[in-house]
Amino acid sequence: MPPPPYFEMPTESHGGAFASLRHEQFRWLYASNIAFFFAMNGQFLVRSILAYDLTGSKLALGTINLMVAIPMLVVSPFGGVIADRVEKRGLILLGQFLLLVNELIVLALLLTGRLEFWHMLVVVFFMGCLFPFIMPARQAIVANIVGRQGLGNAMALQMGGMNAARVVGPVVAGGIVALTSVKWVYVMAVILYVVALLSMSRISKSPPEEGAGKKPVMRELVAGMKYVAGDPPVRALMVLSIVPILLAMPFQSLLVVFAEDIWKVGEGGLGVLQAVAGVGGIMGSFYVAWAGQTPRKLRLMMSSLFAFAGTLFLFALSPWFLLALPLVLIADIFASVFTTTNGTIIQMLIPNEVRGRVMSLMMMTFGLTPLGTLPVSAVAEAFGVRAAVASASVATALLALLIFFASRALRGIDATHLAAMEAEEAPMPGLSKRPAPAPR
Repeated sequence: MPPPPYFEMPTESHGGAFASLRHEQFRWLYASNIAFFFAMNGQFLVRSILAYDLTGSKLALGTINLMVAIPMLVVSPFGGVIADRVEKRGLILLGQFLLLVNELIVLALLLTGRLEFWHMLVVVFFMGCLFPFIMPARQAIVANIVGRQGLGNAMALQMGGMNAARVVGPVVAGGIVALTSVKWVYVMAVILYVVALLSMSRISKSPPEEGAGKKPVMRELVAGMKYVAGDPPVRALMVLSIVPILLAMPFQSLLVVFAEDIWKVGEGGLGVLQAVAGVGGIMGSFYVAWAGQTPRKLRLMMSSLFAFAGTLFLFALSPWFLLALPLVLIADIFASVFTTTNGTIIQMLIPNEVRGRVMSLMMMTFGLTPLGTLPVSAVAEAFGVRAAVASASVATALLALLIFFASRALRGIDATHLAAMEAEEAPMPGLSKRPAPAPR
């Protein structure tokens, strides 16, 4: 069967750290993603500033973040179902257009001096409802552009761009606020959302698989969950991905305690810690882009997870701030390598019919970090922040080791699955089987 027009397979499985950028379609997608995530991360900071200025309440900061998190957690599974049922580029364009309108409303209220806190709550709630439709479609469309062989490089580049936006976006937004005002940050965000929209419009259509959308939404939602539960390798990878999210990653929320109480470096030291951690995330993602063509992805994933846990353990016990900086850098490099490689393997294993739904479930797992923060913080309150982070690191390594040896499917991924990524895709039970597109 000849490949559909939106499917662009690579001619070879290597080509350097930026191999995926050889594809014109991926370049437009990457440009759209970079503009989108820079605007989004800059807005996170400015939204908190506005909320505090409008209310003077610290509780308002938690409330406005909660109004984003709740709809993302509830709506995410449905966003994945819709992403599998409809043309993905059109879904992304619609979502980004509505986000643009959302920001224009806030900008108009700011310019007229009529913005109130409840306006912001409504706006961020609407935004939280849109993200679960946009993000799974963004992830799913990558495989349509670069093919399975190019997924490792493409996802690593995307993660690198997202991490860069996470670090640089708030810094640039804060600089604009310091030099001018919040209004100009919204102007810049609107411009970036327009760039993201125009770049996405240059990508070819990405229609759903044959037969998609013929079943009720709830039945397809349940089918996606059954697929993850019934596929041993994917199930093991998803469970493994939750371990550091729940146990180790909450250490980021405790950096302020390390900075203030352990090393006595104040807010300036906290900013340096957060920046170094962000740079580590960028470096890890681009390392995977550079070296991600290795067939031993399982070994890379597991070794990076154990290295992350070990380095984080040393970070927790570091007596000196200057020693802690390279340790947190290395820890975040390994964390980024693990997350990117784990997501890449899952993308390579799943069939196109269920890709959006699996991506939406992965989005839900990332939302578990705030849940992990509570018990880790409770341990820090009772036994100290060093003990909390160190014990979380040990628990991460031990639980990951247990999952690895308990799951034969996980241990056999490299040998039995990834080597066959060019072969015919395995469809979901009950879904039509479509031959894998031949390289052009």
